[in-house]
Amino acid sequence: MCAAVSGRPSADDLLVLLAVGRSGRFVTAADELGINHTTISRRIAALEQTLGGRVLTRVTGGWELTDLGREALAAAETVESAVQSLAADAAGNRMLGGVVRISATDGFSAYIAAPAAARVRRRYPDIQVELVATTRRASQQRSGLDLEIVVGEPRVRRATATYLADYRLGLYGSRDYLAEHGAPAAVAELARYPLVYFIDSMLQVDDLDLASGFVPAMRESVTSTNVFVHVEATRAAAGLGLLPCFMADRHPDLVRVLRDSISVTLGYWLVARAETLRRPEVAAVVAAIRAVLDDRRDTLLGRG
Repeated sequence: MCAAVSGRPSADDLLVLLAVGRSGRFVTAADELGINHTTISRRIAALEQTLGGRVLTRVTGGWELTDLGREALAAAETVESAVQSLAADAAGNRMLGGVVRISATDGFSAYIAAPAAARVRRRYPDIQVELVATTRRASQQRSGLDLEIVVGEPRVRRATATYLADYRLGLYGSRDYLAEHGAPAAVAELARYPLVYFIDSMLQVDDLDLASGFVPAMRESVTSTNVFVHVEATRAAAGLGLLPCFMADRHPDLVRVLRDSISVTLGYWLVARAETLRRPEVAAVVAAIRAVLDDRRDTLLGRG
């Protein structure tokens, strides 16, 4: 239930709340708005006094909106939309700007998010896209991030998790390696081959951990937290690599083995705050990501 309103909130204070609510951090909001941390605190305090209740609550790593804060945020979005509607180019098209920060796996960042960001930039030159490449579970606190792309359906609080697309892992060897050691004819033969994959003790994503179960009894060769290292180590004849097809199939020196027996399908999921997804510049980036995924659906599944 909304707290009693003791006055009319300032539009500037509402826009400050909008920036903090989206990023979860005072420092990030201050950078975005071009003001200092103290001013952010003062405006939030003024807004809370006007509305007669707390709009933010402290959580690990940042701030979350209260129920009253979410109501105020809806009003702030209306103010922002009204301001942005006044900005248009010579042809009357809406102009979008701002920073959109994305966390995604290495492969997704390079081959899906980067081309999507380029599409957005061609249409909206004032949008800046920041890509943080990392392979991890979805954060419970999304401070400093607008979008997270993770592998496997996540369990999250105060956020929306949306399925994006499937991709497939296959087992690959370099032509030189297979010429020297021969290609396995059956899964039972894999015990004599070394595996190139993630460092087991440092792997944070359950679905990627389960994927190694498709290659039983293989001993570890070169392992890394970075999938590009997996690809290059496999190309350098370090062993057989369990690789994303959309990355491995780019290299003519890599050959997929046991195609019918070793095929792991995983899913990419998008995680974001509901209020973040309503930002026009974020919506533009998400639309571009979906467009790239649609264009590369067969490639993701190893059918390219």
